[in-house]
Amino acid sequence: MQYIVINNQKYLVMKNEKDAIDKEELEKKITDYFDSFDYIVGDWAYGKLRLKGFNSKSNPKFREMNDIDHVEEYLKKYCAPECRYFILGKEN
Repeated sequence: MQYIVINNQKYLVMKNEKDAIDKEELEKKITDYFDSFDYIVGDWAYGKLRLKGFNSKSNPKFREMNDIDHVEEYLKKYCAPECRYFILGKEN
């Protein structure tokens, strides 16, 4: 298992498709907005890193649109085909 620490938060690297993780860019992009999410998905589009937060159903702030069970659908529908992407899971 591989882990990464961003802004004093430890994340499990669940997927790193095409070596998508750029720690320096992540440190710039991950703000306290993402604190309530269990997972962070990042993808690269036009040379820019885009992030989206997801939760498991056990999270009190769970909303259907951020259901981690639908991450594959999100990647297919909202990300460029064959893009570089990663999935990080927050470690408590």
